[in-house]
Amino acid sequence: MLMTGTLMNTAAIVFGGLAGMLFGKRLQDRHQETLTMACGVGTLFIGISAAMNYMLHNDLFPNGGAMLVIICLALGGLIGELLNIESLFERFGEWLKRKTGNARDSGFVNGFVTASLTVCIGAMAIVGALQDGIAGDWSTLGAKSVLDLIIVMVMTASLGKGCIFSAIPVFLWEGLITLLAGVLRPILTDSAMGYLSLVGNVLIFCVGINLIWGKKIRVANLLPAVLLAVLASFLPLQF
Repeated sequence: MLMTGTLMNTAAIVFGGLAGMLFGKRLQDRHQETLTMACGVGTLFIGISAAMNYMLHNDLFPNGGAMLVIICLALGGLIGELLNIESLFERFGEWLKRKTGNARDSGFVNGFVTASLTVCIGAMAIVGALQDGIAGDWSTLGAKSVLDLIIVMVMTASLGKGCIFSAIPVFLWEGLITLLAGVLRPILTDSAMGYLSLVGNVLIFCVGINLIWGKKIRVANLLPAVLLAVLASFLPLQF
Protein backbone atom coordinates (compact mmCIF):
# COMPACT_ATOMS: atom_id res chain seq x y z
CA MET A 1 0.00 0.00 0.00
CA LEU A 2 1.36 3.39 -1.04
CA MET A 3 2.41 5.67 1.84
CA THR A 4 2.06 2.94 4.47
CA GLY A 5 5.05 4.29 6.37
CA THR A 6 3.77 7.87 6.30
CA LEU A 7 0.34 6.85 7.54
CA MET A 8 1.93 4.75 10.29
CA ASN A 9 4.16 7.63 11.40
CA THR A 10 1.25 10.08 11.40
CA ALA A 11 -0.92 7.74 13.47
CA ALA A 12 1.92 7.12 15.94
CA ILE A 13 2.34 10.86 16.54
CA VAL A 14 -1.39 11.32 17.14
CA PHE A 15 -1.51 8.34 19.50
CA GLY A 16 1.59 9.53 21.35
CA GLY A 17 0.12 13.00 21.66
CA LEU A 18 -3.18 11.74 23.05
CA ALA A 19 -1.32 9.59 25.56
CA GLY A 20 0.79 12.61 26.52
CA MET A 21 -2.35 14.69 27.10
CA LEU A 22 -3.78 12.09 29.47
CA PHE A 23 -0.46 11.79 31.27
CA GLY A 24 0.16 15.54 31.38
CA LYS A 25 -3.14 16.26 33.11
CA ARG A 26 -1.88 14.34 36.12
CA LEU A 27 1.27 16.45 36.43
CA GLN A 28 1.81 19.62 38.43
CA ASP A 29 3.60 22.61 36.89
CA ARG A 30 6.93 21.70 38.44
CA HIS A 31 6.62 18.17 37.08
CA GLN A 32 5.94 19.50 33.59
CA GLU A 33 8.90 21.88 33.86
CA THR A 34 11.22 19.01 34.80
CA LEU A 35 9.81 16.91 31.97
CA THR A 36 10.49 19.75 29.52
CA MET A 37 14.09 20.00 30.76
CA ALA A 38 14.52 16.22 30.40
CA CYS A 39 13.10 16.33 26.88
CA GLY A 40 15.45 19.18 26.02
CA VAL A 41 18.51 17.38 27.36
CA GLY A 42 17.52 14.25 25.43
CA THR A 43 17.07 16.25 22.22
CA LEU A 44 20.44 17.95 22.72
CA PHE A 45 22.09 14.57 23.19
CA ILE A 46 20.43 13.03 20.12
CA GLY A 47 21.42 15.96 17.91
CA ILE A 48 25.00 16.44 19.05
CA SER A 49 25.87 12.74 19.30
CA ALA A 50 24.60 12.05 15.78
CA ALA A 51 26.35 15.13 14.39
CA MET A 52 29.65 14.28 16.09
CA ASN A 53 29.43 10.71 14.80
CA TYR A 54 29.39 12.09 11.24
CA MET A 55 32.14 14.61 11.96
CA LEU A 56 34.52 12.15 13.62
CA HIS A 57 33.80 8.79 12.04
CA ASN A 58 32.71 9.37 8.46
CA ASP A 59 34.90 9.36 5.34
CA LEU A 60 32.68 12.01 3.78
CA PHE A 61 34.24 14.63 6.06
CA PRO A 62 38.03 14.25 6.11
CA ASN A 63 38.28 17.74 7.62
CA GLY A 64 35.51 17.18 10.18
CA GLY A 65 32.69 18.98 8.35
CA ALA A 66 32.86 22.07 10.56
CA MET A 67 33.09 24.45 7.58
CA LEU A 68 30.07 22.77 5.98
CA VAL A 69 28.02 23.35 9.13
CA ILE A 70 29.12 26.99 9.48
CA ILE A 71 28.57 27.90 5.82
CA CYS A 72 25.22 26.11 5.52
CA LEU A 73 23.87 27.55 8.78
CA ALA A 74 25.03 31.08 7.95
CA LEU A 75 23.70 31.15 4.39
CA GLY A 76 20.65 29.05 5.21
CA GLY A 77 19.83 31.27 8.17
CA LEU A 78 20.08 34.37 5.99
CA ILE A 79 17.72 32.84 3.41
CA GLY A 80 15.36 31.69 6.13
CA GLU A 81 15.26 35.13 7.72
CA LEU A 82 14.53 36.77 4.37
CA LEU A 83 11.68 34.28 3.80
CA ASN A 84 10.72 34.38 7.49
CA ILE A 85 9.93 30.66 7.56
CA GLU A 86 9.45 30.69 11.33
CA SER A 87 6.60 33.15 10.91
CA LEU A 88 4.90 30.81 8.40
CA PHE A 89 5.06 27.96 10.93
CA GLU A 90 3.67 30.20 13.66
CA ARG A 91 0.86 31.56 11.48
CA PHE A 92 -0.14 28.02 10.54
CA GLY A 93 -0.02 27.11 14.23
CA GLU A 94 -2.22 30.10 15.09
CA TRP A 95 -4.70 29.03 12.40
CA LEU A 96 -4.76 25.48 13.78
CA LYS A 97 -5.24 26.85 17.29
CA ARG A 98 -8.34 28.78 16.24
CA LYS A 99 -9.80 26.04 14.06
CA THR A 100 -9.39 23.38 16.75
CA GLY A 101 -11.00 25.45 19.49
CA ASN A 102 -7.77 26.06 21.40
CA ALA A 103 -7.68 29.84 21.08
CA ARG A 104 -7.02 30.26 24.82
CA ASP A 105 -4.09 27.84 24.87
CA SER A 106 -1.07 30.16 25.07
CA GLY A 107 1.41 27.31 24.59
CA PHE A 108 -0.26 25.73 21.56
CA VAL A 109 1.87 27.34 18.85
CA ASN A 110 5.16 26.75 20.67
CA GLY A 111 4.29 23.10 21.17
CA PHE A 112 3.28 22.70 17.53
CA VAL A 113 6.41 24.34 16.12
CA THR A 114 8.83 22.60 18.50
CA ALA A 115 7.38 19.13 17.96
CA SER A 116 7.09 19.64 14.18
CA LEU A 117 10.75 20.59 13.83
CA THR A 118 11.85 17.69 16.03
CA VAL A 119 10.02 14.98 14.08
CA CYS A 120 10.53 16.41 10.57
CA ILE A 121 14.19 17.47 10.43
CA GLY A 122 15.91 14.10 10.87
CA ALA A 123 17.25 12.08 7.96
CA MET A 124 15.09 9.08 8.89
CA ALA A 125 12.03 10.90 7.54
CA ILE A 126 13.65 11.38 4.13
CA VAL A 127 15.36 7.99 3.86
CA GLY A 128 12.28 6.15 5.08
CA ALA A 129 9.94 7.99 2.73
CA LEU A 130 12.26 7.28 -0.22
CA GLN A 131 12.35 3.57 0.64
CA ASP A 132 8.59 3.50 0.97
CA GLY A 133 8.07 5.23 -2.36
CA ILE A 134 10.63 3.23 -4.36
CA ALA A 135 10.45 -0.27 -2.89
CA GLY A 136 7.37 -0.20 -0.67
CA ASP A 137 9.70 -0.74 2.30
CA TRP A 138 8.25 1.07 5.32
CA SER A 139 10.61 -0.45 7.90
CA THR A 140 12.59 2.76 8.49
CA LEU A 141 9.45 4.84 8.94
CA GLY A 142 8.11 2.08 11.18
CA ALA A 143 11.13 2.45 13.46
CA LYS A 144 10.78 6.24 13.32
CA SER A 145 7.12 5.87 14.30
CA VAL A 146 8.08 4.21 17.58
CA LEU A 147 10.61 6.95 18.34
CA ASP A 148 8.20 9.74 17.42
CA LEU A 149 5.43 8.22 19.52
CA ILE A 150 7.63 8.42 22.60
CA ILE A 151 9.04 11.86 21.77
CA VAL A 152 5.63 13.43 21.07
CA MET A 153 4.09 11.77 24.13
CA VAL A 154 6.72 13.36 26.39
CA MET A 155 6.55 16.71 24.58
CA THR A 156 2.75 16.83 24.78
CA ALA A 157 2.83 16.10 28.51
CA SER A 158 5.17 19.06 29.01
CA LEU A 159 4.37 21.51 26.18
CA GLY A 160 0.68 20.84 25.57
CA LYS A 161 -1.69 19.57 22.92
CA GLY A 162 -0.17 21.66 20.11
CA CYS A 163 2.46 18.91 19.78
CA ILE A 164 -0.18 16.47 18.50
CA PHE A 165 -0.68 18.55 15.39
CA SER A 166 2.93 17.97 14.32
CA ALA A 167 1.33 14.95 12.64
CA ILE A 168 0.18 17.31 9.87
CA PRO A 169 3.60 18.52 8.62
CA VAL A 170 4.97 14.97 9.03
CA PHE A 171 2.17 13.61 6.83
CA LEU A 172 2.70 16.31 4.20
CA TRP A 173 6.54 16.09 4.26
CA GLU A 174 6.92 12.32 4.20
CA GLY A 175 3.96 11.85 1.88
CA LEU A 176 5.37 14.29 -0.66
CA ILE A 177 8.78 12.60 -0.60
CA THR A 178 7.15 9.17 -1.00
CA LEU A 179 5.13 10.31 -4.01
CA LEU A 180 8.17 11.99 -5.60
CA ALA A 181 10.64 9.26 -4.62
CA GLY A 182 11.44 8.30 -8.21
CA VAL A 183 12.42 11.87 -9.02
CA LEU A 184 14.32 12.58 -5.80
CA ARG A 185 16.32 9.34 -5.52
CA PRO A 186 19.00 10.31 -8.10
CA ILE A 187 19.52 13.61 -6.27
CA LEU A 188 19.60 12.24 -2.73
CA THR A 189 22.74 10.16 -3.10
CA ASP A 190 24.55 8.58 -0.15
CA SER A 191 26.86 11.58 -0.08
CA ALA A 192 23.94 14.02 -0.13
CA MET A 193 22.22 12.14 2.70
CA GLY A 194 25.42 12.26 4.76
CA TYR A 195 25.70 16.02 4.32
CA LEU A 196 22.00 16.45 5.05
CA SER A 197 22.24 14.30 8.18
CA LEU A 198 25.14 16.28 9.63
CA VAL A 199 23.45 19.66 9.23
CA GLY A 200 20.02 18.27 10.15
CA ASN A 201 21.31 16.88 13.43
CA VAL A 202 22.85 20.24 14.30
CA LEU A 203 19.37 21.74 13.85
CA ILE A 204 17.92 19.08 16.18
CA PHE A 205 20.55 20.19 18.71
CA CYS A 206 19.22 23.75 18.31
CA VAL A 207 15.69 22.53 19.08
CA GLY A 208 17.07 21.10 22.34
CA ILE A 209 18.59 24.48 23.21
CA ASN A 210 15.17 26.12 22.81
CA LEU A 211 13.51 23.49 25.00
CA ILE A 212 15.93 24.12 27.87
CA TRP A 213 16.61 27.86 27.65
CA GLY A 214 13.48 29.15 25.95
CA LYS A 215 13.24 30.31 22.36
CA LYS A 216 16.79 31.46 21.70
CA ILE A 217 17.12 30.22 18.12
CA ARG A 218 14.62 30.56 15.26
CA VAL A 219 15.24 27.00 14.09
CA ALA A 220 12.65 27.07 11.29
CA ASN A 221 14.57 29.95 9.70
CA LEU A 222 17.63 27.68 9.57
CA LEU A 223 15.84 24.98 7.55
CA PRO A 224 17.28 26.15 4.18
CA ALA A 225 20.65 25.00 5.56
CA VAL A 226 19.53 21.41 4.97
CA LEU A 227 18.89 22.09 1.28
CA LEU A 228 22.24 23.89 0.98
CA ALA A 229 23.94 20.85 2.52
CA VAL A 230 22.49 18.63 -0.21
CA LEU A 231 23.69 21.06 -2.88
CA ALA A 232 27.14 21.23 -1.27
CA SER A 233 27.51 17.45 -1.61
CA PHE A 234 27.81 17.91 -5.40
CA LEU A 235 30.64 20.46 -5.18
CA PRO A 236 34.21 19.29 -5.88
CA LEU A 237 35.25 20.33 -2.36
CA GLN A 238 36.14 18.52 0.83
CA PHE A 239 34.61 19.75 4.05
